[in-house]
Amino acid sequence: MQIRNYMEDMVSDALEELLVQKDDICKCQKCKLDMMVWALNRLPPKYAVSEKGRLFTKLEEEETQFKADVTRELTKAIVNINKNPRH
Repeated sequence: MQIRNYMEDMVSDALEELLVQKDDICKCQKCKLDMMVWALNRLPPKYAVSEKGRLFTKLEEEETQFKADVTRELTKAIVNINKNPRH
């Protein structure tokens, strides 16, 4: 297994869920990647190198505060990128 920042998967999944709820936001690949990068730069990385580490991080994801932090940063990212899209 390679080193993996599991936060990328969490942010990607959460972004897709949030964008389904919004009709007035650009959902092109460039804007979605910009939103992910914006949020990832403001969230702590969650690196794993083994399946056990990945599972531990997955359990941590279930914490309410953890989910709230990801949602908060993604919401800010959506607003900021939507104001200044680079597509």
